[in-house]
Amino acid sequence: MSHTKLIILGTGNAMVTKCFNTCFAIENEDKYMLVDAGGGNGILVQMEKAKIPFEKLHEMFVTHGHTDHIIGVVWVIRKIATMMRQEKYEGDFTIYCHDLSAEIIKSIAQMTLTKKFSSLIGDRIHVVEVKDGEQIVLAGMKMKVFDILSTKDKQFGFTLDLPNGQKFTCLGDEPYKEHCESYAKNADWLLCEAFCLYEHRDIFKPYEKHHSTALDTGKLAEELKVKNLLMYHTEDKNLDIRKEAYTKEARENFTGNIYVPDDLEEICIY
Repeated sequence: MSHTKLIILGTGNAMVTKCFNTCFAIENEDKYMLVDAGGGNGILVQMEKAKIPFEKLHEMFVTHGHTDHIIGVVWVIRKIATMMRQEKYEGDFTIYCHDLSAEIIKSIAQMTLTKKFSSLIGDRIHVVEVKDGEQIVLAGMKMKVFDILSTKDKQFGFTLDLPNGQKFTCLGDEPYKEHCESYAKNADWLLCEAFCLYEHRDIFKPYEKHHSTALDTGKLAEELKVKNLLMYHTEDKNLDIRKEAYTKEARENFTGNIYVPDDLEEICIY
């Protein structure tokens, strides 16, 4: 029996140095999709460590244009373009994102990649704009994207229909807004940012940076009646206690299953 697996490639916020920026892959029936790519060529290291074969990666979703999510996309493009030119990659590669991220990706790629790589964009490498509420298919699963109404920059979250009928929801990396309720309510899996512990809010200033604490995230998950809560996009000063401490704080409000993964951790979601 095949399974659907969540592969956490990075768990940190933009300025971490002790772990990688938040991004992940999902494997479904030997097909892979990638969500964001971190802030540099560290994505190639994480993909290699996770043993994710680039030749089986044909789709990617980019939530927004911040450096810690989008710069790594250009490295993914370069890697796949290289494989295409070496005839080691069959088929096309498609990146789905909103219009502003599409402009950023194409601009950076054109400015930083040599023509032999950038010329494949629009040929076999496609940057496809998606709109709020649009449905697409990645790794054989239906995805519905939604605007999280970010107060900083345009950002999309999404829901996935897992093969067993469960709802998998990614809320992006900013606090939840009621606009997203229909996508997050009763989710079987909810991926949500937790910038730091509530007790450390005076140190890391999450609210000033439009982020949440583990305590906030646990309360939200309980209100939304989700079954499994996964927290990421954290600070990296407390990695040795992060799993236990964040779980404990979220548990003050949430009665479901809690996951605080480390980089490269794999979770069977079906």
